[in-house]
Amino acid sequence: MAEVTAALVKELRERTGEGMMDCKKALTKADGDIEKAIDDMRASGAIKAAKKAGNIAAEGSISIKDDGKAAVIVEVNSQTDFLALQDDFKSFLAASVEKAFADKLTDVAPLIAAQEPDRLVLVGKVGENVNIRRLARIEGDVVGSYLHGNKIGVVVALKGGTVELAKDIAMHVAASAPEFLLPTEVSAEAIEREKGVFMTLNEDKIKGKPPEIVEKMVAGRISKFLAEASLVNQPFVKNPELTVGALAKQGGAEIVSFTRFAVGEGIEKPVDNFAEEVAAQLAASKK
Repeated sequence: MAEVTAALVKELRERTGEGMMDCKKALTKADGDIEKAIDDMRASGAIKAAKKAGNIAAEGSISIKDDGKAAVIVEVNSQTDFLALQDDFKSFLAASVEKAFADKLTDVAPLIAAQEPDRLVLVGKVGENVNIRRLARIEGDVVGSYLHGNKIGVVVALKGGTVELAKDIAMHVAASAPEFLLPTEVSAEAIEREKGVFMTLNEDKIKGKPPEIVEKMVAGRISKFLAEASLVNQPFVKNPELTVGALAKQGGAEIVSFTRFAVGEGIEKPVDNFAEEVAAQLAASKK
């Protein structure tokens, strides 16, 4: 049997919001497989839905620069949110995104190398670590972006349409966090897993029903799942009577791609001593 570590329990708790003991029991039963544990918890009714992988909190900021035809989105991480709100950090982030855009960078490594001297100066000044984590460059016929504060950034590329339309769709992506652009991109494995969860959750309702009725029930659930998971089928946040795909078509556009960054997704944040963190922040602010 696989070892159920404290880190696994913590991740499952953060993704489901359930208690530590319940998470440990689910992981033990699933032999340490976190995805199976989530499916089992959903099937048993313990949770209605699990947070998607990579939603573990960490600090920092996201910045975007675009000109309507191309955009670059950059995430820079800090140890505390306090630092991410300070001018020194903001200046470093702004310089990093400007460099990435000007040099048309598509990989983070050259940006890290170019900004390393300034990063070291910043780290020495503020007394905590700062890292350029990732970037993406998006080009297209029409490119629009949206920043939700400094924590979520989205870039959308369209074929046809307008920058304003791309920005509207980017805002929707920020709010709804679709996993895929099109239903056809959803893996067969994900669909089969969803079928399994549905069958278990509705065992009493399905029992004794003709196979063709069960098939229709399953098809309905999968249709809903695909709508929830794929951008083009999601109801548009500003007008739920329209899907995002219909909105794009109405605007004479086709959605080519989207990129969504949320600060710290996929990073496990250590549990800090609150008193020590406050003391460190006060000390840094006096320098």
